Amino acid sequence: MTGPLQHGQIRVRLFAALRERAGWSERSIALTPGQPHPTASDLWWQLELGGTAAKDDGALPASLRVAINQAFASLDQPLQAGDELAFLPPISGG
Repeated sequence: MTGPLQHGQIRVRLFAALRERAGWSERSIALTPGQPHPTASDLWWQLELGGTAAKDDGALPASLRVAINQAFASLDQPLQAGDELAFLPPISGG
C-alpha cells in the first residue's frame, strides 16, 4: 500500500481480477502542472490496464465500473488532486 498522497496526486486502486491481472492494488499518480486533468479513461490507458491491442480500437471493457472518492462516476469525469479512483470489475453475487 502506498503512503499518504502528496499534493497534486491521484490515488488509483484496483480490485479483484483487475488487481490480480495487473499485479498491484494501489498506485499514486502525479498530476502534471499546466496539463488538463486526466479522466479515469486516460489513466486506464496510461497505466496500461487494457493492454496495448485494446487501445488501438479505443474501447474500454463494457463492464468496467469506476468510482471516484467512493461514488460511482463516469469514465470521462476529470479527476482532481487528492481524488481516489477505483477501477471495479463486474460484480456478481446472489
